[in-house]
Amino acid sequence: MSKHHNPIPIFDTLEHLTNQALDDSYRQAFASCDFSHIKSFLLQYTKSKDTFNTYRRECERLVQWSWLIANKPVTELKRVDIEKYISFCQKPPKAWIGVKKVSRYILNGGIRCPNPEWKLFVATVKKAEFHNNNEPSTSSYLFSQKALKSMLACINSLFRFLTCENITDVNPVAQIRQKSQLIRKQSSKRVVRRLTSLQWEFLIDTVKIMADKNPDVHERTLFIISSLYLMYLRISELTSSDRWQPQMGHFYKDSAENWWFKTVGKGNKERDITVSDTMLLALKRYRKYRGLSPALPLAGESEDLIHKTRGCGGIKSSRHIRLIVQTCFDSAILQMKQEGFIDDAKTLQEATVHWLRHTGISDDINKRDRPIAHVRDDAGHASSSTTDLYNDAEHKARHLSGKNKRIMPD
Repeated sequence: MSKHHNPIPIFDTLEHLTNQALDDSYRQAFASCDFSHIKSFLLQYTKSKDTFNTYRRECERLVQWSWLIANKPVTELKRVDIEKYISFCQKPPKAWIGVKKVSRYILNGGIRCPNPEWKLFVATVKKAEFHNNNEPSTSSYLFSQKALKSMLACINSLFRFLTCENITDVNPVAQIRQKSQLIRKQSSKRVVRRLTSLQWEFLIDTVKIMADKNPDVHERTLFIISSLYLMYLRISELTSSDRWQPQMGHFYKDSAENWWFKTVGKGNKERDITVSDTMLLALKRYRKYRGLSPALPLAGESEDLIHKTRGCGGIKSSRHIRLIVQTCFDSAILQMKQEGFIDDAKTLQEATVHWLRHTGISDDINKRDRPIAHVRDDAGHASSSTTDLYNDAEHKARHLSGKNKRIMPD
């Protein structure tokens, strides 16, 4: 295969990788060994689909570059090769860049075949730009600092695996001495993306109106948005998977009559989340719409938490949840524009579903004065330092102390 030709995918989805064989298009003598070793590495990450997909993407890119550009097996890459690979990722050939995400494989006569539309790299534009009809192009591709950091972390893990398995002698990523010159350090506090009070008010009011007008579609929507905000849930904690199937029975009452919600989050960690009185009201409304009784779940109730409107079972696609929430964002944006809040509507165009989790955490810390430790445990943060990123008090005080600086001191 020509190095200038767009590569075809090598590693299939989590469901199909175990029984996958190397495609005949890759006939290099070393390809089969590389494929086997890296496949074994990837199959370590079957517990988390998102983690698996991240590692597969980075391994896929490295393998394609190694085989097609460097013309050597991954197991023989040296430090200088990794440095060349980094430069390549920062400016890949346009033939390797796509402008939309597509499936790696498609069915052709019942057989899984490589999708000719699939690309190793994908150009994107900011969400607000996309809504303004600014579409991505191959020339707009940008390999961000975040992407670079993710890439180095993933391939470092790959080479650590290969060295532990005595497949390679050294880890070439670990030999890169000047990583600090590649990855910028952030000296200031990371900005947490969240909704303003006005944006949140418009959003929740809009979805309540949508639920009242069209309950068969939007009662579920109202419950989803309430859960994301009030319980700081991630999308993956609302969707069903082999790892976790959220059910009504995961809401439970302890011996002190306090309500909790049990979930499994990042790193396959189980946690219990405080359920507020407002969240209980949202749950009662949702159950009433679904015809479930009693008003609150019984212990062990196996009814799916987020039901499909067509078919049986719970929603399995995170993309489906995003589309549901985006419908509400779009309606709120339109309402804000009609009422003259143009600037707030523009920034709301950038919002993602995850902003609702950020907003719920931020509001509890900054507006309701919940203790950091309590918010940390409900959010599933590994440490209070992560939760403290949402605390605006010091940030506001810093700005206030510098707000009135003058050219000439008094």
